Amino acid sequence: MFRRFLNIRLFFAALVILAGSIFYIQNTAVAATEEDVSVRRAKLESDLQILDKEIEAQRKILEEKQRESVSLERDIAIFDARISEATLSIKARNIAIQKLSQDIGSKQVVIGKLSDKITRERESLAQLLRKTNEIDSSSLVEVVLSDKDLSQFFADIDSFDSIKSSLNDSLGNIVIAKTNTEEEKKVLEEKKTEETELKTIQELQKKRIEENKKERNRILASTKGQEKTYQKILKDKEKSAATIRAELFVLRDTAPIPFGKAVEYATRAGEKTGVRGALILGIITQESNLGENTGQCFVKDLRTGSGIGKNTGRFFQTVMKSPRDTEPFSVLASRVGFDPLNTAVSCPPSYGYGGAMGPAQFIPSTWVLYESKIADMTRHNPPNPWDAEDAIMAAAILLKENGAGAGTYTAERLAALRYFAGWKNAQKSAYAFYGNDVMELAEKYQKQINILRSN
Repeated sequence: MFRRFLNIRLFFAALVILAGSIFYIQNTAVAATEEDVSVRRAKLESDLQILDKEIEAQRKILEEKQRESVSLERDIAIFDARISEATLSIKARNIAIQKLSQDIGSKQVVIGKLSDKITRERESLAQLLRKTNEIDSSSLVEVVLSDKDLSQFFADIDSFDSIKSSLNDSLGNIVIAKTNTEEEKKVLEEKKTEETELKTIQELQKKRIEENKKERNRILASTKGQEKTYQKILKDKEKSAATIRAELFVLRDTAPIPFGKAVEYATRAGEKTGVRGALILGIITQESNLGENTGQCFVKDLRTGSGIGKNTGRFFQTVMKSPRDTEPFSVLASRVGFDPLNTAVSCPPSYGYGGAMGPAQFIPSTWVLYESKIADMTRHNPPNPWDAEDAIMAAAILLKENGAGAGTYTAERLAALRYFAGWKNAQKSAYAFYGNDVMELAEKYQKQINILRSN
């Protein structure tokens, strides 16, 4: 009897120790992990802030120069600003990716420690249940018949009840810990996706830098730094109204539409929305090369959204998000007389879904949201994402909602970025190239439109 009573006392003591340390491992593990990366994270964040200020400075220079009259000095300054902005943006992306990798690493450590703790707590609870089964009503009889301290036994019983309550609470926290672990894993996956996206954008920016450097060097070589020579080159390159009208503006894979007709659509859309026509054309060009490339993939399974490359036959798991986009896409395509399984849409990038339609590259679920507005403007019912006039109007409406109606360089550039990346991500330096490219295209189209109007 004494040995059993002693075993019970020892078990109580062990439980007290267990209850006191049950969350210590988790808390200290997380704290240690966070402490290990806090200094490096602070340094990276400081570097990012410095780079963001430098990027913004180059951006202001670019905006100022865009408002100046065309000159050799002005255009060279624009090229320099774009090169500097792109170079700084790449540096910022490298730091952001490095910081992201650190965060991913720390999350992995925390997830591992949480998983280990869940296993340990489950084992402790299982042990508690086994020991509990050993303690029955006969224990009290044994203590009464012995010469042991009865009051101590009841004190131990009270402690035991308290410990059981604590461990029951711990069980609830185990469930929470498991949920948190799953959330950590989800965040980790999202951050890995973002990292992939940033790397893809970085590669695009590097390509843009190389192109800008070549163009800058070509201008300097052609003019030898002489303003008169530069102005003569510009005049020789300037197109006449007749030449512009003769250009083809491909908005469908079927029949080409004269450039003048495209200007007509953009002008009409601009009058109805307050958005500059040249900006609308700049967006359409950036999105689909003036409708020439409306997609290189087919959706072949509307249930899953998987499909194949239009020319390659390559399998893609995420051509279109199902059912968010596959369901309205099937309806849209069929309604305008297209076979949804043989209508080209954009292929998925490395970091997400494809499925964008027509010259304006709207995804189906977004197009549905704007259908009634497009129909009111074009009087086409239903509006067709692959129709030139409907596509241009759709782009104009979205640009209007994005703030392009203000008409300033800053407002138009921001509206273009929102068109591409959404409101949440529009200000990220990683996407600056898109806004710059659209504004450059808009400037080119504005010159052509001015020539058309003057003749």
